[in-house]
Amino acid sequence: MMDNNNNEWPNVGDFAVCTVKNVTDFGAYVTLDEYGDKEGFIHISEIKAGWVKYVRDYVREGQKIVCKVLRVDPTRRHIDLSLKDVNEHQKREKIQQWKNEQKASKWLQFVAEETGTDNKTMKNLKAIFSEEFGSSYSAFEEAAMYGMDAFENIKIDKSLAEKIAKIAQDNIKIPYVEIAGYLDLTSHAPNGIEIIKEAMKAADNTKENYDNDVKINISYIGAPRYRIKINAPDYKTAENALKKAAENVISTIKELGGKGEFYRHIESASV
Repeated sequence: MMDNNNNEWPNVGDFAVCTVKNVTDFGAYVTLDEYGDKEGFIHISEIKAGWVKYVRDYVREGQKIVCKVLRVDPTRRHIDLSLKDVNEHQKREKIQQWKNEQKASKWLQFVAEETGTDNKTMKNLKAIFSEEFGSSYSAFEEAAMYGMDAFENIKIDKSLAEKIAKIAQDNIKIPYVEIAGYLDLTSHAPNGIEIIKEAMKAADNTKENYDNDVKINISYIGAPRYRIKINAPDYKTAENALKKAAENVISTIKELGGKGEFYRHIESASV
C-alpha cells in the first residue's frame, strides 16, 4: 500500500477533508482523511456562526465535511477545527482537490504495480511531485499536457515517467483557456480583400512554435475590425501566441502595402 500521510500533521490555517465520527452535545469528533485518519475536534462554537442549540442539526456521523485547522498539538495528538470558517467556495475547491489527489494516488499505485517499483521509491516520488508541482495530481496534469517533457528537470526513472505520461494523457482532459484580441486591417489596393485574407493566413504560422497546443481563429466583426481568438493550455502560452500571431498578420499586411493595428481589448481601439 502507498503511504497515506500517517506521520504528517496539518498546518494551522489549512483546509482539511474530515469524516464525522461522533457527535456530542458540545461538539463533534472527526477524523482527517488526508492525514492517516488523525482525530480532530470541532467545538460547538466553531460549528456555525451564532448560537447552536443542537450540533446534530448541522453535522451527523459519517458525513464528509471540510474544516479549517485552528490548532495542532502533535504531542497530545490533538487538532482543533472550525466548520464555520469555511465558505462554500473553499469547500468546493478543497473537495475537488481531495478527489483529484485520490485519483492521483490510485494512478501512482497502478504505476508502482505495472513497473514493479517499491513503496519507498513511490513515496519519494510523491514528495518530489509535491515539491516540484504542488501535488501529485498537478504532476499528472503537466504530464497530460507535455508528456515526458514535464519531468525533464527532475530526477525520475524513465520507465516511471513513460507510464505516468501515458496514464495522464489517457485520463486527463487538457484544460484549455481562451483569450481574444482585435485587429484593424485595411488595404486600399484594388485587390485589398485578397491582401487582407493573405495577411490573416500569416497567423497560422504562429502555431508551428507550439506543437499543435495552440488553436488560432480570426473572424470578421465589421470593417476594418477582425477578432483574433486563441485557445491554449495556459494563459502564458495564450498571451504569447496572441502577440506573435498579431505581429505576423500586421507585418504581412504592411509588406503587401496595407495597414494593421492590434488591440488587446476592443475598448482601447479608436474607431
